[in-house]
Amino acid sequence: MTETPLRLAIIIGSTREGRFGPTVAEWFAGEARKRQDLIVDVVDVAQEPPPVALGARTSERFADVTAKLAQADAYTVVTCEYNHSYPGTLKNLIDTHFYEWRAKPVAFVSYGGLSGGLRSVEHLRGVFAELHAVTIRDTVSFHSPWNWFETDGRPVDAEGAGAAAKGMLDQLAWWGHALRDARVARPYGA
Repeated sequence: MTETPLRLAIIIGSTREGRFGPTVAEWFAGEARKRQDLIVDVVDVAQEPPPVALGARTSERFADVTAKLAQADAYTVVTCEYNHSYPGTLKNLIDTHFYEWRAKPVAFVSYGGLSGGLRSVEHLRGVFAELHAVTIRDTVSFHSPWNWFETDGRPVDAEGAGAAAKGMLDQLAWWGHALRDARVARPYGA
């Protein structure tokens, strides 16, 4: 049986100058694009920032972000860790949307210093639970990633990183299909 591929939105949450997020996200998007069961969209908060004030009028470019998030069957958030938590710009993106996240799975790829961004992920789990999203237990985490990526953007341990990404994507795809089927059979919140 051939199923319709899931639409995966990969969200880059960092906006700081000199950020490492695009390197990590580009590698992860490449891993996801190897799969036949996923169609990948990338949303870069730095390139398509949400409005500063909630409820403020959005640009046409940001309306495209909202459309990508609404069409997605699953999400992967690529996040760094700022002050033991997630970036404010990422939270703003999450908060400017509500129904887009409901009854959909969210996975995490994190990076940072000693914790590898995992404190950011643990804070985001509660945020997404409030929005009725399902977070995937396994994560992909890079501790001090600037030491573990080649200049061409590939991880030094490409095999290990690829295996971690595959395991997480397998879980994300399972939840993505299960929740998409469930939303069709019985719309969430109806």
